[in-house]
Amino acid sequence: MEIESPANPRVRAALNLRQRRERDRSGLTLVDGAREAVRALEARVTVETAFVCAPLVDTEDAANAIAILRERSVEVLSVAERAFARLAYGDRADGVILVVRAPSTDLATIRLGANERDPLVVVTEDLEKPGNLGAILRSADGAGVAAVIAAGGTDLFNPNVIRASIGTVFSVPLAAAPAAAVLLWLREHRLRIVGAKVDAERLHTDADLAGPIALVLGNEAAGLSAAWDAPDVEAVRLPMLGAADSLNVSVAGAVLMYEARRQRDRAG
Repeated sequence: MEIESPANPRVRAALNLRQRRERDRSGLTLVDGAREAVRALEARVTVETAFVCAPLVDTEDAANAIAILRERSVEVLSVAERAFARLAYGDRADGVILVVRAPSTDLATIRLGANERDPLVVVTEDLEKPGNLGAILRSADGAGVAAVIAAGGTDLFNPNVIRASIGTVFSVPLAAAPAAAVLLWLREHRLRIVGAKVDAERLHTDADLAGPIALVLGNEAAGLSAAWDAPDVEAVRLPMLGAADSLNVSVAGAVLMYEARRQRDRAG
């Protein structure tokens, strides 16, 4: 039986997950998009419900996601285009939306591989824009980052984080904790801490980013808090030759991650 009305209770319950309060209350979130759905399924995320709009299923990713859902006996609800349009974000509707249980973000779940000699960890602090966190996760996935840790109150499984990360939010080890706990964890794991600050004296290319380190990125407006002013936190900056004093945090993060990757590859 196909759901035709956007007022259907199952559709409305899913729509409520666009609100952070409901996501926090229920522990659920929305995965909108076929690529994102496949990556969530590959990561064995618990899927509560799937909404599928058959006329929009025209990609290999969408077909693969539906096949996996049926193989795992997940509840799949058939939805008409009018109802699906209410659930989908933007104009990239491709026929599959999942309601999933958000994975654990307990810092204690992060395990740096015993055979990973020089782990690279990225820390973000109090990011305000979900798209920035999603873009950072996408870069972290590409650069081979061992883990991303959110210090502060970032909404990790906001649907826009999932979309901007193209589902890598489910494949990159991810945790959240207060800044003090994150600092303690970094020190316990003997990671050198390198913070991006616009007023730092040292350029990022002059810093040693080849060893076991944590790159720390601050809030879009305020940068890093005073918690990162400790003596063991090395500050670096990117060269800014125009009127602006900084790049978008996700762009700055990508530059730093790939500089660290370059130095690691060069070191062999």
